[in-house]
Amino acid sequence: MLDETTAHAYASETLTRLMPRLSAHLGEGSAPFFARLTQHFPRAFKLLHALYGDRYDFFYHLEQILLTCAQAYAARPEDLKTLDEQRAAAPDWFLRVPMVGGVCYVDLFAGNLAGLRDKLPYFKELGLTYLHLMPLFKAPAKENDGGYAVSDYRTVNPALGTMDELAELAAALRQQGISLVLDFVFNHTSDEHTWAQQARAGDPTYRSFYFFFPDRTMPDAYERTLREIFPEQAPGSFTYLPDAQSWVWTTFREFQWDLNYRNPAVFNAMLGEMLFLANHGVEVLRLDAVAFIWKELGTTCESLPQAHWLIQAYNALVQIAAPAMTFKSEAIVHPDIVATYISHEECPISYNPTLMALLWEALATRSVTLLSYSMQQRFALPEGCAWVNYVRCHDDIGWTFADEDGWQVGINGFDHRQFLNSFYTGQFHGSFARGVPFNYNPLTRDMRISGTAASLAGLEQALATHNAEHREHALKRLRLIHSVILSVQGIPLIYLGDELATLNDYSYEQDAGKAADSRWVHRPRFDWKHAESRHDPSTPAGYLFSALQAMIALRKREAAFLGETRFFWTNTPHVLGYTCGGKICVLANVSEHTVQVTPDVLPNLAALNGKDLLSDREVDLAHPVTLSAYDVLWLT
Repeated sequence: MLDETTAHAYASETLTRLMPRLSAHLGEGSAPFFARLTQHFPRAFKLLHALYGDRYDFFYHLEQILLTCAQAYAARPEDLKTLDEQRAAAPDWFLRVPMVGGVCYVDLFAGNLAGLRDKLPYFKELGLTYLHLMPLFKAPAKENDGGYAVSDYRTVNPALGTMDELAELAAALRQQGISLVLDFVFNHTSDEHTWAQQARAGDPTYRSFYFFFPDRTMPDAYERTLREIFPEQAPGSFTYLPDAQSWVWTTFREFQWDLNYRNPAVFNAMLGEMLFLANHGVEVLRLDAVAFIWKELGTTCESLPQAHWLIQAYNALVQIAAPAMTFKSEAIVHPDIVATYISHEECPISYNPTLMALLWEALATRSVTLLSYSMQQRFALPEGCAWVNYVRCHDDIGWTFADEDGWQVGINGFDHRQFLNSFYTGQFHGSFARGVPFNYNPLTRDMRISGTAASLAGLEQALATHNAEHREHALKRLRLIHSVILSVQGIPLIYLGDELATLNDYSYEQDAGKAADSRWVHRPRFDWKHAESRHDPSTPAGYLFSALQAMIALRKREAAFLGETRFFWTNTPHVLGYTCGGKICVLANVSEHTVQVTPDVLPNLAALNGKDLLSDREVDLAHPVTLSAYDVLWLT
């Protein structure tokens, strides 16, 4: 990779040469674009040169990439350009306000985009400031992996609405202080995408957009070091196309063709799609499956250096053309690898899969030993970056804790994962959970878990057995794990429906297009009749909704929740402890037993006076603090 001085010199020379062509596309009012171009292009040039500088046509492709940025800026609505100026001046905008997120499928939540817009009062009632809509673009009618097989990045699924309606929704959300978040599926396209169709027909330009092989020689060579992502549904990483007499790379499913980012034309084409979405009001772009976007023979083809360079180059170019939009990474891998994607120059926002997995681990074991140790080692992030902290999402739960963390606290990672799988599928004696297995691999014995938060926390079992105590414990478990994501630093994210204690939906088993994918058990259609009970605290929905609503309001009121989170050991394996902004101390008992925490282990916070924000009662900190079953205290 070029050194900074050389990269800057080449970048300046390139800009001097291209300035007339760029200016022709931009016209008046382009000063902000050129100011950001001067600032960020040297970084982009350095990265793009590392990726494509050995090509004879490098500067041609570089020119095309800059023209894509200029054309996107020229087409950008004026209100978004104003937002660009604000965000460019405060790139950590998502850390400066108490963000609270919700995520849903448009069709399952409200039918279509127009229906979703009608639900704005519900989002405001709950307290959301960040709305993530699951994939909503045109996709194959039958097999589409929940929308993650995109056939057209510029066309909304007609059943959901239009791009104009999406832009109108984004504007309406923005007026209410809610940022729109969308997925960007950029590792692969659907096999129905026009690029794929032309590639299948033999067009050499579009064949170079994917990985085509005439026989099994190269696929076999690659597969020696690849892992299977979906061993049940889609074993292997390549699919044979009889009509094209070729094999094509399909990491995930046979209808999802991996894009070839060795081709700079692919990079530029996807940049255009990305900026098109930015111009429709998307403020956070969730980069899907970031680990897989660069292939190299003899490697796992996961999280290679070039994958990071690609994302960093996109980051720099977005900073030029549409800095109101930022990136969120989705990498459900080893915690050390997750951390490598998180930086202001790559993805400032990232999912926190370790916290999610270990919250469920703590409920199963009634111990915070592994959770507390891991968070003490791994929760801190670079300045200007944020975790998305969640209890559950649209995906399965994989036990992505670091084995080395387990060793430090006396846990064998492989055995512990077998226990957790057994516990959360209800096979372990005494389990309260009713989860469903997802993608069991008989060779590695790896497995993940599907299920709604309520069913995993024991509510489904408690209601089926009419056990009042178990019902209470299940609801308190749900309150507890949500209290953690709503108090630690970052952006809490609620899978909409979980705030109403929604149970598993087994009807997916009768749908031929969904039956093979158990994740649909926790993607039910939002029940608006059930939602009416959210105002009745005697119901599970009412209990949990009111609890979350109150915690969200407190999060927005107390500035300490924007400050640094520091985990500490409470001297009891049952109680998780951490501080928020140096002013609030949180204690959470993950067991059904009454537990005490002695005052000597509590941090010496100047503002700590013993008042619990959640109950508004005083707690005597001169004596041991008592926590009942699954109790949570926010002490200030």
